[in-house]
Amino acid sequence: MGNNLAYVLAVEKLLGLEVPKRAQYLRVLMAELQRIAAHLIWLGTHVLDMGAITPIFYTFREREAILRIFEEVAGGRLTPTYLRIGGVSKDLPEGIDEKIKAFVQTFPDHVKEYETLLTKNVIWMKRTKDVGVISKEDALSWGVTGPTLRGIGVKYDVRKAFPYSSYEEFNFDIPIGSVGDVYDRYIVRLREMEWSNAIVEQALERLPKGPIIANDPRITLPPKEDVVTDIGALIRQFKIVSEGFQPPKGEVYASVEASKGELGFYIVSDGSNRPFRFRIRTPSFANLSALPRMIEGSLIADVISVIGSIDIVLGEIDR
Repeated sequence: MGNNLAYVLAVEKLLGLEVPKRAQYLRVLMAELQRIAAHLIWLGTHVLDMGAITPIFYTFREREAILRIFEEVAGGRLTPTYLRIGGVSKDLPEGIDEKIKAFVQTFPDHVKEYETLLTKNVIWMKRTKDVGVISKEDALSWGVTGPTLRGIGVKYDVRKAFPYSSYEEFNFDIPIGSVGDVYDRYIVRLREMEWSNAIVEQALERLPKGPIIANDPRITLPPKEDVVTDIGALIRQFKIVSEGFQPPKGEVYASVEASKGELGFYIVSDGSNRPFRFRIRTPSFANLSALPRMIEGSLIADVISVIGSIDIVLGEIDR
């Protein structure tokens, strides 16, 4: 959900397209659930890599609840296609708000369970405290973003620095660390999950009424019910799907605060229906580039701990 959001924001910026408020809130709702799901799989696998088996069963329990919500909303679990240029594909299905509320209410207690297992665990602290430390200057020089940067005490979050999709209307804080070690990155992500949970609750409570996608016949697809009953809507869908659309010439960059850091899309348009240049700024690529500096003077066993604390995904790194 977060990856798709960064892309549609870039295209909408190029088009100068205004997204309905309800669609903006739905995007925030899904993006924050996705952030929690991403941090959950990070925590479970990170701890598993370091020899602890139990936490992954806890974290995948909550992750499964989020994926079931995605399945009902978007029809897909791991790779949902819910966002559209101009809004979202469909409104929330009937009854899903109660399931989201149930998750929001129970999740803080589950975070406490994770902390009971790990936060004061002597072995965990020995493997994470003062391990993988990087200075603010080095992190900024390498382009590190996300929890890895905030763990050092740099309070940079795209949602606050360059608000998008109405994030300026939500109440949340940016957790930071002080040392910049593996332990600080762990604590930052725990607190981030709690704040994401709070944002989901706010989005659900304040969800505005109105359309879920912009009404621009040149760009946005018509509602499915119109496609099967109106020949004009059918032709409109066919032309957009088969031919695309021609945005104005220009270049844009739009980014979001993804679970791993700043994810940005750079697009250059020559006025045709295909981008002249297309570039993705992935957080894992920059964060992993700083790994040699983080592990200087460390033990080989510490490398596993440090890599896990960066929370990389190889699809973002392969060039």
